[in-house]
Amino acid sequence: MSIPSQRLQAIDALRGLVILIMMVDHVRETFYLHHQVPDPMLIPGTETSLFFSRILAHLCAPVFIVLTGLSAYLYQAKNNSLAMTREFLIKRGLFLIFLELVVINFAWTGKFPPDVIYLQVIWAIGLSMLALAALIGLPQKLLWIISIVIIFGHNVLDQVSFENVPFIQNLWFILHERGWIEFGNLIRIRTSYPVLPWIGVITLGYCIGSSVFALSQQNQSRNTKLLIFGFSSIALFLLLRAINVYGDHAWTVMPTWTETFMSFMNLTKYPPSLFFILWNVGVGLVLLVCLQKIETKPWIKPLIIFGSVPMFFYIVHLYVLKALYLLVVAFFGKNHGDYFGVDSVSTLWWIAIILSIILYPLMVKFSDYKHKNKHIAILKYL
Repeated sequence: MSIPSQRLQAIDALRGLVILIMMVDHVRETFYLHHQVPDPMLIPGTETSLFFSRILAHLCAPVFIVLTGLSAYLYQAKNNSLAMTREFLIKRGLFLIFLELVVINFAWTGKFPPDVIYLQVIWAIGLSMLALAALIGLPQKLLWIISIVIIFGHNVLDQVSFENVPFIQNLWFILHERGWIEFGNLIRIRTSYPVLPWIGVITLGYCIGSSVFALSQQNQSRNTKLLIFGFSSIALFLLLRAINVYGDHAWTVMPTWTETFMSFMNLTKYPPSLFFILWNVGVGLVLLVCLQKIETKPWIKPLIIFGSVPMFFYIVHLYVLKALYLLVVAFFGKNHGDYFGVDSVSTLWWIAIILSIILYPLMVKFSDYKHKNKHIAILKYL
């Protein structure tokens, strides 16, 4: 089965867009720690610009993981091999888990060996890829059912706990509840991204890929199907969120329209609620169609470049931010208690924009190197 190359450019462009948005959020986690926000956020006392910057960043993980599932189907269709796809998912999944445990964790903590390991988004993507590798041989209808049951049903499990059975509770921390897994005084593991809902999302991406990218379908038909999926997801979010019964914590009417809207959009990410998934995946699919329509424009090329080397950019930007923070602290000291921080959200955006411009030439060179050296296996994973 042949897959049109231009569609792959749109996927890269969307990846590039969300990782640049992610850059803003990681700058926030570096230079705005004196204004930390919980999950979900507390509306009173949270400045509007900070709230909406955080809400925008919510796009990143769902879009990236649904695209991972979609891309797995494209890989399978291109190679016409279930076995090759399963092997690729297993190898890349294990590679991502290794990166999270060793390379990325060090970028966040600066400690090796670490006393705390944070299992974050790269871990979740890696483990989700392993789960998808186990699932993709199942009938397509069953994959749809598994995905929908996980996405729509996992919030039923929010009150489940196995605190009296430590071994099962630790597995539950990995699957559905943020928590701490402790190994005596040696090391503590923080399950920041419980993976069960993300398995539903990556499987959804694979199912969408199989439904949208059939060989007989033309671009317009694909776009129409993607828009149907995207707008249906957004509409379902708006309807169920308005009913305010199930899918996330309840929203409330607040003193101002802005605060009420913030309450409505204040969704839970850890683990991602039903509403979090519906809204962000829906928006992501609509953006994919929009980018496909303009992907030949020259000003879209930077997004395509960033999106073609997502893991390389992820690792590099974390170490750049870490080095920049240490350098600033060395020169200026800590100006907000235990942290050095900037005083406005707009400054965070400017830092992210400037760093993205600075890093772009390196991404161009690595993307070109990756394209010219496809025989080097590890480059497939970066």
